[in-house]
Amino acid sequence: MISLLNYLLISESDRRGIYIQMYKKSSCFKYIFLSLLSTTLAVSSNSIQIEAKSIPREKIFRGENYGRLTNQGKLRTYYMYTPKSYNPKHAMSLVLMFHGDNGSGNSIAKISRFNNLAEVFGFIAVYPNGLDHQWSFTGHVKQKVDDISFVAALIGHIEQIRNINTRKIYATGFSQGGILTQALACKLPNKIAAFASVAGSLSARFARSCQPTVSISMMMINGTNDLSVHYHGDPITQKEALVSIPETINFWRRHDQCTSSSQSQHLAPTKSHNHLGVKTFRYSGCRNGSEVLQFAVVNGGHFWPGGASTDPKLNRLNIQLGFNASKAIWSFFQHHSLSTFKAVTIKKAKR
Repeated sequence: MISLLNYLLISESDRRGIYIQMYKKSSCFKYIFLSLLSTTLAVSSNSIQIEAKSIPREKIFRGENYGRLTNQGKLRTYYMYTPKSYNPKHAMSLVLMFHGDNGSGNSIAKISRFNNLAEVFGFIAVYPNGLDHQWSFTGHVKQKVDDISFVAALIGHIEQIRNINTRKIYATGFSQGGILTQALACKLPNKIAAFASVAGSLSARFARSCQPTVSISMMMINGTNDLSVHYHGDPITQKEALVSIPETINFWRRHDQCTSSSQSQHLAPTKSHNHLGVKTFRYSGCRNGSEVLQFAVVNGGHFWPGGASTDPKLNRLNIQLGFNASKAIWSFFQHHSLSTFKAVTIKKAKR
């Protein structure tokens, strides 16, 4: 009789041959044959089931997902949308979207409707959550974290779980998230290809120390009657003062050494008592293909133009305005990517 060790080492086809020979020679082996055969089939069946469970399901890669990571000793969370066209074998662009004060990743996703654009144009959208629904640039008062370091860690984390085109990572944000976006342009210009702030500006404190060694593609959208982020800036003595919108635009324009500019005005398609409109200021001829673009929403307040809202008054205003910030931002991003040219150190521009 064949030993148990040899039996385990031989192939499946050889086992079947042994079963048949044993079955033919003696009826006493019939019981053994049937028992071994049923055991083999059971083991094979279990192996198939285990193998099937180990195959990752495609649906976990697409649609809405929630993720987490630990950074600076704190658990951080984010909301993410991956379009149906995502293929792990092909790198996709990444858009980071930062919510405003007391907001969340989910709330800014609903307002901006960037998921719709991600699905249509094929990019991954990530909406991080600030601790206590706020962002900090030099250390959170309560949590003692630096959100700029967190964003750098988040980018590395997303690159591990999705195939990201590292030359096409973008940052945008609303209100305090827009202020964070401006700060990221100062601190992470080698990781992010272009920036767009909505109802945000550059912190006066950051303006004094902001000296990125690469050119910056920056887009800004601001209402001229914004009562939260003042279009004409804050008194310099005010805590966490913000630079005026025109000054911030000039800051980036000088930094990029732009040589030409153009201006156009878009009037609201429908008549309104508040005389809404959008003025566009475009600065081109900038170093290394960078660009500075401003949309000034005339008589506009603190809001995301063209965004979703449960406020009927704001919805009517958006209809009157006829301008979609999200579409304008993605159009801007599509024209810019990190390159070897952008990595060239630029001369310090006069402020």
